[in-house]
Amino acid sequence: MRIYSLGSLNIDYVYSVDSFVRAGQTLASDGMTVFPGGKGLNQSVALARAGATVIVGALLGEGGEFLADVLAESGADVRRIERVAATSGHAIIQVDKEGQNCILLYAGTNHLIDEGYVDRFLSDAEEGDVLLLQNEISALSYIFETAHEKGMRIAFNPSPYNENIKKLPLEYVSLWFCNEIEGAALFGSDDPDMIAKSFLEKYPHSALVLTLGEEGSVYVDKTEHIRAPIYKTSVVDTTGAGDTFSGYFLACMASGESYARCLDTASRAASIAVSRKGAASSIPTRIEVIG
Repeated sequence: MRIYSLGSLNIDYVYSVDSFVRAGQTLASDGMTVFPGGKGLNQSVALARAGATVIVGALLGEGGEFLADVLAESGADVRRIERVAATSGHAIIQVDKEGQNCILLYAGTNHLIDEGYVDRFLSDAEEGDVLLLQNEISALSYIFETAHEKGMRIAFNPSPYNENIKKLPLEYVSLWFCNEIEGAALFGSDDPDMIAKSFLEKYPHSALVLTLGEEGSVYVDKTEHIRAPIYKTSVVDTTGAGDTFSGYFLACMASGESYARCLDTASRAASIAVSRKGAASSIPTRIEVIG
């Protein structure tokens, strides 16, 4: 099984702060570091480091060549990333002393993806292959339709959440990755059990992976409902933790492991990621997670 990951590549500018900047306020940062990021890159790195076969699709702009290098060094296939003469996607990230973050995104080349590129990227995709998507790129409706016509299984992380997500053909999604905020926005409740109930009523033939921060994670489909705890650790930076979880879960699932084992492995990987600075740079290797 091949996993195609079509998503954002970003340059992350990470600022260490005492507290997040409020409207009208000016704060000095304790430090600034440049990291590779973007949900497409982070999840692809996690997939590759977890041992999955992952083919990455993206458009890369000025100053972003090191992003493709990070993917390649992690073991991802980057031959279908195309270079364009435009500004790369980037993010301004504040990280406070508790390791929490807030993020300002500029889409850049991530919103230049068009139907022609999608056709080139998925030209050899076959029935049963998996396509991993997030909500940081353009042409999503066309991507959904094209993947569905090819018989691909779509895994979708509706992040960052906005109302445009509800206009997509979401009935084509086989596997959802949501955190508690996205789950509440999509399924009308902040209670995990009610989210699961509403999800199955809307999408009875799909599966949901719901991450709940310190409350752990949940997998639910029409036959299984599994809950797993987190692995507690010292939190340094939560940036990319959800992407780490998603990538490891999907890689584990693709290898034929049980959903309970996939939740556990993904939780282990995310606990390591939050103990380090950065997004992609914090994602552990399979040996670190499994031993």
